[in-house]
Amino acid sequence: MATTAQLFEEPFDADEYIERLAWRTPGGGSKGGAEGFDPKKLLEEFENHIEELKQLDERIQRKVEKLEQQCHREAKEFAHKVQELQRSNQVAFLHFQELDDHISYVATKVCHLGDQLEGVNTPRQRAVEAQRLMTYFNEFLDGELRSDVFNNPDKIKEAADIIQKLHLIAQELPFDRFADVKAKIASKYHDLERQLIQEFTAAQRRGEIGRMREVAAVLLHFKAHVRETLETRPTELEQYLKNLYDLYTRTTALAAKLTEFNLGSDKHTFLSKLIKSIFSTYLDSYIDMEQQYLQTRSASILQRYYDSKNHQKRPLGTGSIQELKERIRQRTNLPLGPSIDTHGETFLSQEVVVNLLQETRHAFQRCHKLSDPADLPKNAYSIFLLLVEHLCVDHIDYALEIGLSAIPSADAKTANLYFLDVVQQANTIFHLFDKQFNDHLMPLISSSPKLTECLQKKKEVIEQMEVKLDTGIDRTLNCMIGQMKHILATEQKKTDFRPEDENNVMIQYTTACSKVCAYVSKQVERVRRSMDGKNVDTVLTELGVRFHRLIHEHLQQFSYNYMGGMLAICDVAEYRRCAKDFRVSLVLQLFDTLHALCNLLVVAPDNLKQVCSGEQLTNLDRNLLHAFVQLRADYRSARLGRHFS
Repeated sequence: MATTAQLFEEPFDADEYIERLAWRTPGGGSKGGAEGFDPKKLLEEFENHIEELKQLDERIQRKVEKLEQQCHREAKEFAHKVQELQRSNQVAFLHFQELDDHISYVATKVCHLGDQLEGVNTPRQRAVEAQRLMTYFNEFLDGELRSDVFNNPDKIKEAADIIQKLHLIAQELPFDRFADVKAKIASKYHDLERQLIQEFTAAQRRGEIGRMREVAAVLLHFKAHVRETLETRPTELEQYLKNLYDLYTRTTALAAKLTEFNLGSDKHTFLSKLIKSIFSTYLDSYIDMEQQYLQTRSASILQRYYDSKNHQKRPLGTGSIQELKERIRQRTNLPLGPSIDTHGETFLSQEVVVNLLQETRHAFQRCHKLSDPADLPKNAYSIFLLLVEHLCVDHIDYALEIGLSAIPSADAKTANLYFLDVVQQANTIFHLFDKQFNDHLMPLISSSPKLTECLQKKKEVIEQMEVKLDTGIDRTLNCMIGQMKHILATEQKKTDFRPEDENNVMIQYTTACSKVCAYVSKQVERVRRSMDGKNVDTVLTELGVRFHRLIHEHLQQFSYNYMGGMLAICDVAEYRRCAKDFRVSLVLQLFDTLHALCNLLVVAPDNLKQVCSGEQLTNLDRNLLHAFVQLRADYRSARLGRHFS
């Protein structure tokens, strides 16, 4: 077997190599083949083969050494070439740096020269442009447009550029001297704008997209209708806010219609950006304008109302002294100041309230549309505070203060109890206020932290007004009782219940009783007209209890003979009939008991104990029963104390 390097190529297996060498040697196999196994031949073959391998190894080693020498030589040559290339590269870099410095120097010179040329050319161009505009301006001054640019329909783009510049210049001119030319320029401005819009519309109908793009590019430099309307802001903020709301609403409606067309995947974002670019300046200052308008308008509505009444608003005191007076007045019902005569005027006007609520409702609508969603609750709350200030404080609360000051003292001989009218109107007004709160404010703040602040503010307002209403009603009830006292003191005579001729007395109620009942019935009706809901029963219960107490104490001031006692019973029966108008079970029960007490004035002495044990009197205090028995004229002579005990 020839010994070559190919025999040792991978993968190499030494055992396999020996086996192949043995099998190929005659007599070297395990059975020796036909010749039989000959170990000497195999040994000889192995030794010869080993010698060949040594020779092969020497040849290969010499070849490796030769290749290594060649590799070292080529490596040195390559390193030498690299060094030469590096030196060449450094030389080239130095040349490039010199060239770059030279280019920078030349560029600086060129820029400087360009600046000098521009410095000379720009004023010249401006002067030429100014001269050209002055020429066109003179044509407007003369009233005759001779230039071809204004008369040739094909030059509408150039005419539009000129008229835009003249329009801007005209805005800076004084109105008194240039009113005529300003009007002519404005007219031509709008005329060209209208022509461009018509051209755009015609191109759109013809499907000429390119022409539409050209016309739109020219129209882009014109003020759209929005700026023309809003930048020439009227002195009336109301009109400005109406215009802003109307224009913004119409624009957003137009954008909604445009979304139906294929404007790209981000058409909503695109349209929103367009709208923002048009209205952002006005929307940023919207809420300030709204607050300023509401403040001025609301104050004007109130002032006009008070002027119509020839009323100068009284300054309501503030500070610790006033607060102390208010607390004393609430706890003691003392006037703490001179009572004023308002001649029955409540100083509450539903017309004023409707106007204030209407202005606020419009403000809420504008706020909802014009406010950024993030600022909507805050802006709505600021509008609500203005409503509270003008409606609740400046109008309702002021009327309650005036009404409280006008309530006469309880011992006044005559009293105009018009505070109930104030209560009635205040309740009606507050219902309207509450309806607007729920219908127009709540939807704007329901999902924001401002809801808590609004509810808290509303609660404070309600509580403040309820305190004053309760105080006024309480003092009014005292005045009613005072009027009843005055009637009784004037009309009730001591001899009414001790007639000298008992046989000629006709059984009927006294004049004092008749007048008191007439007065009470009238006041009950007034309370029903002035109150609503559970407030009616609450006030009538309090009035009925005080009415009963008055009659009870009044009857204990007299001495009664038999016929006088019968007359007292008739009076109480009439009072009880009057008490039925209250429709309050407690009041009727009190007068039923009083009627039973009056029976003690006429019952036979022997029956006193039996009457006192009756159903209506058995639970009463014995001292109270005894007090009524003592009112009998025969108390001492008949020794009624003995029967009573």
